[in-house]
Amino acid sequence: MKVLMFGWEYPPHVFGGLATANYGISEGLHAQGDVETILCLPKPFGDEDHSFSHIVAMNCVPIAYRNVDYNRVKERIGNLMDPDLYFRFRNHIYADFNYMQVDDLGCVGFAGGYPANLNDEINNYSIIAGVVARTFDFDIIHAHDWLTYPAGIHAKQVTGKPLCIHVHATDFDRSRGHVNPTVYGIEKDGMDHADCIMCVSDLTRRTVIEEYHQDPNKVFTVHNAVYPLNPQAAVLPRPNHLNKEKIVTFLGRITMQKGPEYFVEAANIVLHRTRNIRFCMAGSGDMMDDMIFLAAERGIADRFHFPGFMHGNDVYKCLKDSDVYVMPSVSEPFGISPLEAMECGTPTIISKQSGCAEILHNCIKVDYWDIHALADAIYSICHNESLFGYLSEEGKREVAGITWEKVGAWIRELYLRTLGWK
Repeated sequence: MKVLMFGWEYPPHVFGGLATANYGISEGLHAQGDVETILCLPKPFGDEDHSFSHIVAMNCVPIAYRNVDYNRVKERIGNLMDPDLYFRFRNHIYADFNYMQVDDLGCVGFAGGYPANLNDEINNYSIIAGVVARTFDFDIIHAHDWLTYPAGIHAKQVTGKPLCIHVHATDFDRSRGHVNPTVYGIEKDGMDHADCIMCVSDLTRRTVIEEYHQDPNKVFTVHNAVYPLNPQAAVLPRPNHLNKEKIVTFLGRITMQKGPEYFVEAANIVLHRTRNIRFCMAGSGDMMDDMIFLAAERGIADRFHFPGFMHGNDVYKCLKDSDVYVMPSVSEPFGISPLEAMECGTPTIISKQSGCAEILHNCIKVDYWDIHALADAIYSICHNESLFGYLSEEGKREVAGITWEKVGAWIRELYLRTLGWK
């Protein structure tokens, strides 16, 4: 079975949780043994892992004809794309796009990540998807999140192949209900055209059915998973929890969806009971300055640290150095980071309003708004050695059984049902 997959980010260049999920799903599908994935990315850098997918650099796909020779193409984009593939794509240009801003090879550039002109990049990506869909043979289309839904729709219209979309989040999650009508329109259009909708949690599935008015019979829950620790992260030591200053960590985007203010307010309550704890808010986002000011207003800035956005093994070092990991999200479609924390042996507290709460048991769950319950849980883990030890060991054991291979098997099953092959 061949899958044409549209993604937006991919490790090691991580801008958010979508990269982690896209990589895990690709790995899980590859593990099935009979699924071949063509993964389209707007701006790969050439150092991505190609083990599980054939990666197509959309910024190297021509949409305007340019009379260039093989050596010129190889010199310009040979590290990202086989020149022969470039010429295959050039043979499938389907309209005159010379009015667009293209380079000397007739390709459109992408900033990578989530730039200010994101809507323009989404539109350009969907135009390029028309060339890609006309070039490859495949059985089914899989588009990740609203950024790639227009590309998936275009590919379906060109080929007649069924479209699966993957809902990693909706704008209801990102905006706390203050929905951007443009984003909602793109999401709704993708869902209306989809033959199968995969949602990362039952919570998200309900949102898709109730807020986007979708047929429940085509909407399925596909929970995320976690990869095993890489060898470098696995050997990172955990400091002895006993007789040391405790560290409590928030790690993620510092945005209103993630509830960072509840973390600061709970920290303030805890620090009125003990001063033997430091709080770490790792990440970046539009609420970062507000959280720095809030910590200062509460008089706890001396116990707060803001190390910024973390990459790669720095994430695992931070998690292993922590005595408690907290995810107080207001609306979290899934949330992979608690699984990563538990994998590191770090006791974890999550909000009941998160998708991962549906499958995790060896952690503490609180309502995101209940800062007193959150503060009690933090204090208890830091001062009760038995509780710390239980959550550390049982959490690690639990997430070991939550694998991307199982996720891939379920997605493959949904592909077969959508294709009518089963």
